Amino acid sequence: MSLLSSDRIDVHYGRVQVLYDVSIEVDDGEFVALLGTNGAGKSTWLKAVSNLVTPSSGKVVFDGHDITGLPPDEIVARGLGHVPSGRGTLPDLTIEENLRLGGHLLRHDKAKRRQSIDEVYGLFAWMADRRSQLAGTLSGGEQQMVGIGRALVNRPKLLMIDELSLGLAPIVVEEIYEQIAKLNANGLTILIVEQNATLAMEVVERVLFREKGRVQFSGRARDLLNRKDLLRSVFLGEART
Repeated sequence: MSLLSSDRIDVHYGRVQVLYDVSIEVDDGEFVALLGTNGAGKSTWLKAVSNLVTPSSGKVVFDGHDITGLPPDEIVARGLGHVPSGRGTLPDLTIEENLRLGGHLLRHDKAKRRQSIDEVYGLFAWMADRRSQLAGTLSGGEQQMVGIGRALVNRPKLLMIDELSLGLAPIVVEEIYEQIAKLNANGLTILIVEQNATLAMEVVERVLFREKGRVQFSGRARDLLNRKDLLRSVFLGEART
């Protein structure tokens, strides 16, 4: 059953078109990686889904409802979590304050917000011990985990993470993957934009490959490995000519 569907999405930045007729579906319970060359529009598509960038045409359906053009906070309230690239933390706030801010939509139900924050501490145990530490003093990997935690406080149905491993040490990336795999095993649908294609294809159920503003492949990782025409782009970051 489809949880998220983007139907023929176009996006323009001024006169420049960056997404062309993009149709992507993510099924309930899936763990999906969106791969592609630099400039392929991966982050733009996530922003279009969350209406951080308004599509020029097309529509986005989430959990059976058309969410195209809805305010971003209403999209979050409907259960679509988005961790942007750049970690998604506020450096001058503590870990606890970042998590509380992430649960802003639950501010009228303090008990539920507290429970959600405690669940995040259960997932990332180190945060509980350092909850009073400023986010800006954390390592890049720790900030990424706090960004994920912020999104989880609202108990999303789908979690989208942009550039999950960018700039992080491999051992940190593996730790983050281990935690989000647990979330997926417990029923959370996850879509990641990933630079580390090798690791992503070892973990996720399905791979999407984008190039030149379009989806060029959707299927199992082992099937992508049979597409010799795409492998240079996937592993070397080179666009095909």
